Amino acid sequence: MRGAEALLHTLADSGVEVCFANPGTSEMHFVAALDAVPRIRPVLGLFEGVATGAADGYGRMAAGPAATLLHLGPGLANGLANLHNARRARTSLVNVVGDHALHHKQYDPPLETDIDAAASTVSGWVHRSTSAAAVGVDTAQAVAAATAPPGQVATLILPADVSWSDGASSAAAPPPKRVPAVADAVVDEVAAVLRSGEPTVVLLGGAACRAAGLRAASRIGAVTGARVLVETFCARHQRGADLPAFDALAYPPETAAEQLATARHVVLAGAASPVSFFAYPERPSHPVPPGAQVHVLAAHTHDVEAALEALADQLASGVAPVPHQPARSNPPAGPLTVQSLAAVVAATLPEDAIVSDEANTAGPFLWAATAGAARHDWLRLTGGAIGQGLPVAVGAAVACPDRPVVCLEADGSAMYTISALWTMAREQLDVTTVVLSNRSYAILRGEMQRVRAGEIGPRAAALLDLDRPELDFVAIAAGMGVPAGRATTAAELSERLVDALTEPGPHLIEAVLPGPASGRQ
Repeated sequence: MRGAEALLHTLADSGVEVCFANPGTSEMHFVAALDAVPRIRPVLGLFEGVATGAADGYGRMAAGPAATLLHLGPGLANGLANLHNARRARTSLVNVVGDHALHHKQYDPPLETDIDAAASTVSGWVHRSTSAAAVGVDTAQAVAAATAPPGQVATLILPADVSWSDGASSAAAPPPKRVPAVADAVVDEVAAVLRSGEPTVVLLGGAACRAAGLRAASRIGAVTGARVLVETFCARHQRGADLPAFDALAYPPETAAEQLATARHVVLAGAASPVSFFAYPERPSHPVPPGAQVHVLAAHTHDVEAALEALADQLASGVAPVPHQPARSNPPAGPLTVQSLAAVVAATLPEDAIVSDEANTAGPFLWAATAGAARHDWLRLTGGAIGQGLPVAVGAAVACPDRPVVCLEADGSAMYTISALWTMAREQLDVTTVVLSNRSYAILRGEMQRVRAGEIGPRAAALLDLDRPELDFVAIAAGMGVPAGRATTAAELSERLVDALTEPGPHLIEAVLPGPASGRQ
């Protein structure tokens, strides 16, 4: 058996069902072996950032780990941004990167790079296979590393001659690792803090943003008066209808500081202690007020749902969670604004949808409006590296073919990985993409003010506005095989959304919003 076949058999035996790939010459034996191992479904991305982002989306929604196949160091470099997001999302992802044959590397061929160093920036585990005999065991170890709670990127570097050489054998699938429980003493300590009566914020992250964690947090808040928030960009948040709804910690540091201003205690449940995305003049990096104590109920490596349930049983025995009241309403009429767009999405979001959110400046409006929408999962921009929304939607649709996927995508971010539309068309994925087209990097206009960089003059505006020429997403989508239309009013958007969500396969709607010139941002 060749090395590539042993690798694929081991992946399949370990629960990997899909490989998101953009291969090159050094990976051709891996590609050929896919026909010998039909249990692995190959999905082609026309750009490595699409492949890595799709693997992230798949891993967030699937029961098993995701896998990628990338071409040498430059291919890995093209995929790093969405591997960064996957690292922040703690996605279980086996990242296979092809390399030159071992005997060829000494000649410093044109594509030679330090793959190990680049991979280490986004991976919790990096290993290089050096023989066909070892590749099966190496692959099993990669899967074990990727799926170790709570999940991480594990990069396996596969030299071409290891892939093509005989003498390999597959290895047994690794046994699943249990998520460590939180000690009873820690639960008792946090319970004492919450009984103190001092103002407390409970910050949820990771698995705490699933149904069980949300219900337990609601019980805790109802009895103690603690304010419950969720981390700014949760990897997967179950929301809508019968679930409790909580505000997210705001992205703007001044707003986050206001949310935490009165807290004397901050309890972390699966979340990291909050920090601003960037440094700003005369503002602290941490929004937690001076003098407030931070307590860790459960780190992301622990069973945070069980810890929250144990805390709720201790503090609120017999108390039921408070679900958010469903707020299904008729879609609004009138011009298309961020507010009316959010209302349309909330009114039309189908039951059991998956939302890939990279709406950026419009994100808070959409988040608030959909709290009482039909039950859904919400996937957010965990690492802040834009270009995630479309690929994550691809992966989520592959992982959950029976569920509708709605991608809310800012126009500037869309262009980073726009070729994901082609993959949607080729795989006939049930993804409805709404491009929020305000023809601007609107978020950067706000950041210019926040960092006090000065007024936006004509030269500065040239780096912030997406015009001259304006992007035509309807034409772009049509060129990639995705049916598309444009909406300029709330009624048009509602009609197009209903039609797109009713018909199978991918669709795109360009929602034309007021731009900077109109004073919206």
